[in-house]
Amino acid sequence: MIFTDTGIVLFRQDFREADRIAALYTLEHGRINLRFPGVNRAKGKLKALSEPFACAAYRVYVRGGSALGTVTGGKLESVFPSVRRSLKRQTLAMHCCELIMRLTPQRQPSPGKYRLLLQALTELEYADPTPAFAPAFTLRLMQQAGFGLDRPVLQISPEFWRRMHEDAFSSLDFTSAEDLLSLAKCNEVCRRFLNQYLNFPLKTLQPFTLSPEELSQATSQTSPAEALAI
Repeated sequence: MIFTDTGIVLFRQDFREADRIAALYTLEHGRINLRFPGVNRAKGKLKALSEPFACAAYRVYVRGGSALGTVTGGKLESVFPSVRRSLKRQTLAMHCCELIMRLTPQRQPSPGKYRLLLQALTELEYADPTPAFAPAFTLRLMQQAGFGLDRPVLQISPEFWRRMHEDAFSSLDFTSAEDLLSLAKCNEVCRRFLNQYLNFPLKTLQPFTLSPEELSQATSQTSPAEALAI
Protein backbone atom coordinates (compact mmCIF):
# COMPACT_ATOMS: atom_id res chain seq x y z
CA MET A 1 0.00 0.00 0.00
CA ILE A 2 1.23 3.49 -0.86
CA PHE A 3 -0.24 6.66 0.64
CA THR A 4 0.61 10.32 1.11
CA ASP A 5 -0.10 12.17 4.34
CA THR A 6 0.98 15.38 6.05
CA GLY A 7 2.79 14.85 9.33
CA ILE A 8 5.06 16.29 12.02
CA VAL A 9 8.07 14.39 13.35
CA LEU A 10 7.77 13.79 17.09
CA PHE A 11 10.90 11.73 17.71
CA ARG A 12 13.63 10.02 15.73
CA GLN A 13 16.51 7.64 16.36
CA ASP A 14 19.21 6.00 14.28
CA PHE A 15 18.50 2.48 13.02
CA ARG A 16 21.10 0.06 11.72
CA GLU A 17 23.99 1.63 9.82
CA ALA A 18 22.36 4.39 7.78
CA ASP A 19 18.62 4.41 8.49
CA ARG A 20 16.40 6.26 10.93
CA ILE A 21 13.16 5.33 12.65
CA ALA A 22 10.84 8.27 13.39
CA ALA A 23 7.49 8.66 15.11
CA LEU A 24 5.19 11.10 13.29
CA TYR A 25 1.79 12.52 14.06
CA THR A 26 -0.10 12.67 10.78
CA LEU A 27 -3.34 14.31 9.78
CA GLU A 28 -5.11 11.24 8.38
CA HIS A 29 -3.36 8.30 10.08
CA GLY A 30 -2.61 9.58 13.58
CA ARG A 31 0.67 8.56 15.24
CA ILE A 32 2.71 6.20 13.11
CA ASN A 33 6.28 4.90 13.02
CA LEU A 34 8.21 5.18 9.76
CA ARG A 35 11.64 4.13 8.50
CA PHE A 36 13.78 6.62 6.59
CA PRO A 37 16.27 4.52 4.59
CA GLY A 38 19.79 5.78 3.96
CA VAL A 39 19.41 9.22 5.54
CA ASN A 40 22.60 8.94 7.60
CA ARG A 41 24.73 8.53 4.51
CA ALA A 42 26.55 11.59 3.17
CA LYS A 43 24.18 11.83 0.19
CA GLY A 44 21.00 10.90 2.10
CA LYS A 45 18.09 12.72 0.48
CA LEU A 46 15.43 12.41 3.19
CA LYS A 47 17.40 13.64 6.20
CA ALA A 48 15.56 16.97 6.57
CA LEU A 49 12.22 15.13 6.49
CA SER A 50 13.25 13.03 9.50
CA GLU A 51 14.33 15.82 11.86
CA PRO A 52 12.26 16.51 15.02
CA PHE A 53 9.19 18.75 14.49
CA ALA A 54 9.77 18.91 10.73
CA CYS A 55 6.40 19.30 8.99
CA ALA A 56 6.07 17.74 5.54
CA ALA A 57 3.92 15.75 3.12
CA TYR A 58 5.26 12.18 3.22
CA ARG A 59 4.92 9.45 0.61
CA VAL A 60 4.86 6.13 2.47
CA TYR A 61 5.05 2.52 1.37
CA VAL A 62 3.68 -0.14 3.75
CA ARG A 63 4.23 -3.79 2.96
CA GLY A 64 1.21 -6.00 3.62
CA GLY A 65 1.03 -6.99 7.32
CA SER A 66 3.93 -4.73 8.33
CA ALA A 67 3.59 -2.35 11.27
CA LEU A 68 6.42 -0.13 10.02
CA GLY A 69 6.11 1.97 6.88
CA THR A 70 8.97 3.20 4.71
CA VAL A 71 9.25 6.80 3.53
CA THR A 72 10.01 6.91 -0.19
CA GLY A 73 9.76 10.67 -0.70
CA GLY A 74 8.10 13.85 0.44
CA LYS A 75 7.77 17.59 0.24
CA LEU A 76 9.00 19.69 3.14
CA GLU A 77 6.56 22.36 4.35
CA SER A 78 8.43 23.84 7.33
CA VAL A 79 11.33 23.09 9.67
CA PHE A 80 10.54 26.09 11.93
CA PRO A 81 14.01 27.70 11.70
CA SER A 82 13.41 30.32 14.41
CA VAL A 83 12.47 27.56 16.84
CA ARG A 84 15.72 25.73 16.10
CA ARG A 85 17.80 28.85 16.74
CA SER A 86 16.44 29.31 20.28
CA LEU A 87 17.11 26.76 23.02
CA LYS A 88 14.00 27.83 24.94
CA ARG A 89 11.71 27.56 21.91
CA GLN A 90 13.30 24.30 20.82
CA THR A 91 12.85 22.76 24.27
CA LEU A 92 9.18 23.76 24.34
CA ALA A 93 8.67 22.36 20.83
CA MET A 94 10.23 19.06 21.86
CA HIS A 95 8.08 19.07 25.01
CA CYS A 96 4.90 19.45 22.95
CA CYS A 97 6.02 16.65 20.62
CA GLU A 98 6.79 14.36 23.55
CA LEU A 99 3.38 15.02 25.10
CA ILE A 100 1.68 14.12 21.81
CA MET A 101 3.79 10.97 21.53
CA ARG A 102 3.14 9.86 25.11
CA LEU A 103 -0.59 10.69 25.28
CA THR A 104 -1.84 9.47 21.91
CA PRO A 105 -2.37 5.85 20.76
CA GLN A 106 -0.95 4.64 17.48
CA ARG A 107 -2.97 4.74 14.25
CA GLN A 108 -5.93 6.64 15.68
CA PRO A 109 -6.23 9.87 13.68
CA SER A 110 -7.35 13.06 15.37
CA PRO A 111 -7.28 16.21 13.19
CA GLY A 112 -7.78 18.30 16.34
CA LYS A 113 -4.53 17.03 17.90
CA TYR A 114 -2.65 17.58 14.66
CA ARG A 115 -3.92 21.16 14.37
CA LEU A 116 -3.08 21.80 18.05
CA LEU A 117 0.53 20.69 17.57
CA LEU A 118 0.87 22.66 14.32
CA GLN A 119 -0.56 25.78 16.00
CA ALA A 120 1.90 25.45 18.90
CA LEU A 121 4.92 25.09 16.59
CA THR A 122 3.76 27.94 14.36
CA GLU A 123 3.31 30.32 17.30
CA LEU A 124 6.72 29.31 18.68
CA GLU A 125 8.18 30.18 15.27
CA TYR A 126 6.85 33.75 15.28
CA ALA A 127 6.62 34.76 18.97
CA ASP A 128 8.58 34.30 22.17
CA PRO A 129 6.93 31.74 24.48
CA THR A 130 5.25 32.87 27.68
CA PRO A 131 5.23 30.97 31.00
CA ALA A 132 1.64 29.91 30.21
CA PHE A 133 2.57 28.18 26.94
CA ALA A 134 3.31 24.69 28.31
CA PRO A 135 0.31 24.42 30.68
CA ALA A 136 -2.05 25.84 28.04
CA PHE A 137 -0.85 23.25 25.51
CA THR A 138 -1.19 20.45 28.08
CA LEU A 139 -4.73 21.47 29.07
CA ARG A 140 -5.80 21.60 25.41
CA LEU A 141 -4.22 18.22 24.68
CA MET A 142 -5.99 16.78 27.73
CA GLN A 143 -9.26 18.05 26.26
CA GLN A 144 -8.49 16.56 22.84
CA ALA A 145 -7.53 13.23 24.44
CA GLY A 146 -10.75 12.99 26.45
CA PHE A 147 -9.20 13.84 29.83
CA GLY A 148 -10.24 17.52 29.86
CA LEU A 149 -12.20 19.13 32.66
CA ASP A 150 -15.63 20.58 31.90
CA ARG A 151 -15.30 23.41 34.40
CA PRO A 152 -12.52 25.24 36.28
CA VAL A 153 -10.97 23.66 39.36
CA LEU A 154 -8.99 24.96 42.34
CA GLN A 155 -11.05 28.20 42.28
CA ILE A 156 -9.61 29.29 38.94
CA SER A 157 -11.81 31.97 37.38
CA PRO A 158 -13.96 30.86 34.40
CA GLU A 159 -12.50 33.61 32.17
CA PHE A 160 -8.91 32.56 32.93
CA TRP A 161 -9.83 28.93 32.28
CA ARG A 162 -11.43 29.91 28.95
CA ARG A 163 -8.37 31.86 27.86
CA MET A 164 -6.05 28.95 28.66
CA HIS A 165 -8.16 26.73 26.41
CA GLU A 166 -9.05 29.11 23.56
CA ASP A 167 -6.76 32.14 23.18
CA ALA A 168 -3.60 32.19 21.07
CA PHE A 169 -0.61 30.85 23.03
CA SER A 170 1.36 34.03 22.36
CA SER A 171 -1.36 36.18 23.96
CA LEU A 172 -1.25 34.37 27.30
CA ASP A 173 1.06 36.86 28.98
CA PHE A 174 -0.19 37.31 32.55
CA THR A 175 1.12 39.91 34.99
CA SER A 176 -1.46 40.43 37.76
CA ALA A 177 -1.08 38.56 41.05
CA GLU A 178 -4.48 36.89 40.61
CA ASP A 179 -3.60 35.64 37.13
CA LEU A 180 -0.18 34.39 38.23
CA LEU A 181 -1.85 32.46 41.05
CA SER A 182 -4.33 30.96 38.58
CA LEU A 183 -1.43 30.02 36.31
CA ALA A 184 0.28 28.24 39.20
CA LYS A 185 -2.95 26.32 39.82
CA CYS A 186 -3.13 25.33 36.14
CA ASN A 187 0.44 24.05 36.38
CA GLU A 188 -0.65 21.96 39.37
CA VAL A 189 -3.59 20.50 37.41
CA CYS A 190 -1.20 19.49 34.62
CA ARG A 191 1.33 18.04 37.06
CA ARG A 192 -1.31 15.87 38.76
CA PHE A 193 -2.62 14.63 35.42
CA LEU A 194 0.83 13.72 34.08
CA ASN A 195 1.84 12.01 37.32
CA GLN A 196 -1.31 9.89 37.18
CA TYR A 197 -1.27 8.86 33.51
CA LEU A 198 2.44 8.58 32.64
CA ASN A 199 4.45 5.54 33.68
CA PHE A 200 7.72 7.48 33.76
CA PRO A 201 8.60 11.22 33.73
CA LEU A 202 8.78 13.26 30.56
CA LYS A 203 12.36 13.52 29.30
CA THR A 204 11.83 17.12 28.23
CA LEU A 205 11.10 18.13 31.83
CA GLN A 206 14.49 16.90 33.03
CA PRO A 207 16.96 19.82 33.39
CA PHE A 208 20.13 19.56 31.35
CA THR A 209 23.14 18.10 33.22
CA LEU A 210 21.56 18.54 36.67
CA SER A 211 21.75 15.70 39.19
CA PRO A 212 18.83 15.21 41.64
CA GLU A 213 20.90 16.85 44.40
CA GLU A 214 21.73 19.87 42.22
CA LEU A 215 18.10 20.15 41.10
CA SER A 216 16.91 20.11 44.73
CA GLN A 217 19.41 22.81 45.66
CA ALA A 218 18.47 24.96 42.66
CA THR A 219 14.76 24.64 43.43
CA SER A 220 15.25 25.67 47.05
CA GLN A 221 17.01 28.85 45.87
CA THR A 222 14.36 29.80 43.29
CA SER A 223 11.98 32.68 44.04
CA PRO A 224 8.20 32.16 43.58
CA ALA A 225 8.19 34.45 40.51
CA GLU A 226 11.03 32.44 38.90
CA ALA A 227 9.30 29.16 39.75
CA LEU A 228 6.23 30.23 37.75
CA ALA A 229 8.41 30.77 34.69
CA ILE A 230 9.85 27.23 34.72
